[in-house]
Amino acid sequence: MNAFPFTCEKQPASGARGMVVTNHPLGSAAGSELLLAGGNAIDAAVAALFALTVVEPMMVGVLGGGLMHLRLASGEHRVLDGLGTAPARASAAMYEPVSEVLPDYQETVGRRNLVGPLAVAVPGALAAWCEALARYGTRPLAEVMAPAIRFAEHGFATTAYLRECVADTANDLARDAELASLLLPGGEPIPPGTWLRRADYAASLRMIAEQGPGALYGGELGRALAAFMRATGGLIDQQDLAAVRPISREPIRVSYRGHEIVGPPPPSSAGVHIGQMLAILEGFDIARLGFATPDGVHLLAEVLKIAFADRAVATADPAFVEVPVERLISRAYAAERRSAIVMDRAQDWKPGVMLAESADTTHVTVADRDGNVVAATQTINGLFGARIAVPGTGLICNNYMYNFDPHPGHALSIAPGKRVFTSMAPMIALREGRLAFALGLPGGLRIFGSAMQALVNLIDHRMTAQQAVEAPRVWTQGHLLELEPAIPEATVTALAARGHRVARVPRVGGGMNAIAWAADGTMTGAACWRADGTPVALAGGLARPGVRFSI
Repeated sequence: MNAFPFTCEKQPASGARGMVVTNHPLGSAAGSELLLAGGNAIDAAVAALFALTVVEPMMVGVLGGGLMHLRLASGEHRVLDGLGTAPARASAAMYEPVSEVLPDYQETVGRRNLVGPLAVAVPGALAAWCEALARYGTRPLAEVMAPAIRFAEHGFATTAYLRECVADTANDLARDAELASLLLPGGEPIPPGTWLRRADYAASLRMIAEQGPGALYGGELGRALAAFMRATGGLIDQQDLAAVRPISREPIRVSYRGHEIVGPPPPSSAGVHIGQMLAILEGFDIARLGFATPDGVHLLAEVLKIAFADRAVATADPAFVEVPVERLISRAYAAERRSAIVMDRAQDWKPGVMLAESADTTHVTVADRDGNVVAATQTINGLFGARIAVPGTGLICNNYMYNFDPHPGHALSIAPGKRVFTSMAPMIALREGRLAFALGLPGGLRIFGSAMQALVNLIDHRMTAQQAVEAPRVWTQGHLLELEPAIPEATVTALAARGHRVARVPRVGGGMNAIAWAADGTMTGAACWRADGTPVALAGGLARPGVRFSI
């Protein structure tokens, strides 16, 4: 009998020689193609990401940004930061905010930080992918990009998920001739099963395969982007592109019930605030409280509100803000915050720390048999980014500027060259020094809270990887408490009685995918119902040495 109030919709995959899990079947196919050809996890992850730029254009692109959490076979962890940055001509007062309070705090007059050229930040994704491949991969860029180029040139079958994303953004997409032609044939969202070819984008990918990242950061594609920005009122110029540099960062490590949880540092919220929330939760018997119970969900809601209260003042680009990481993840601070939680009443929370001055997505989880692991979360931020494309290139622009605080004078406010802050949570968990779990998901502000819940599901509730990624989620940053449909109605009623402002939502965050390791090294990959996620496992192998065929 299922002990949890939900039923998994997908099946996991298991193998001992490699695993690729992405949010589209062809992304997983591209990654597994590289593993089968003898490449390592880094080769496979980069191949998958390029492929996803073709088949998942609403989520990820060469003009996007993101984080790659690399765990090398040596045991070393690195976080390669390819997040977008504010252009040199950006300023803290470049937008006109419409509100000082939630839920409209992030909105601006004319949606200029969300849609159109002023929403576009300087892209870092391509530079980071190519640097990861050059440092840690084993295959040349052209070979790694071959599946993506093939999908773009020869086409692929569109999915219902892509159509839904197009339908949700159709009014904006219709204003851009390139995107309307591609995604709104006859003025209607592209039907599932349409064979879609992207010839302009295939040519851009071929240029990158031949010239490397310089095609964008100084070459023809960069000149096209800068000219488009100049013509439409955007801020990015060729000097901005020439200045792009990925940053290799040390991850944040925290302990939780015998596991070491390793995640990205600021400007990501994940390592700090997942660590903070887990440290608070470790003082409660989460397993005894049960999954999706009133007490269990109440605790999740309260720690989420605590994390968001602190995040608003304490997580930003560390080149601009001195983030009190050690204080936020300390046991003493956790005890202080934990002591203020009351179980029978929802509370509003204020920040517990102060600063000293100084956004839609995809996720890929890949592992090879040698112990290399990549958990990479990448994005153009919103669905179809800024909902504009560079004419003649197939390149879709990000709307990363939406991630900044549009109000001047705050930790997360805009400054020239400042990296966007992010909720991305490419997480890896170890037990006794051995790989236990790797996971991540898209979903904007809802990412790191969802990743925290998945870790609690795996460690406290002893869920399988498939159960952990598909389990119903909750989310709040202090305004509404969002609950997915599978949360029991009795829990919803009890939470409302405690003062939570509850709202049923179709989903919280996006398609999570994960890999779990068994003691014998077998890997199980899982992807959830919220996207087109597909695990591909490698098993079997080459013939035993010395075998001869004879008749």
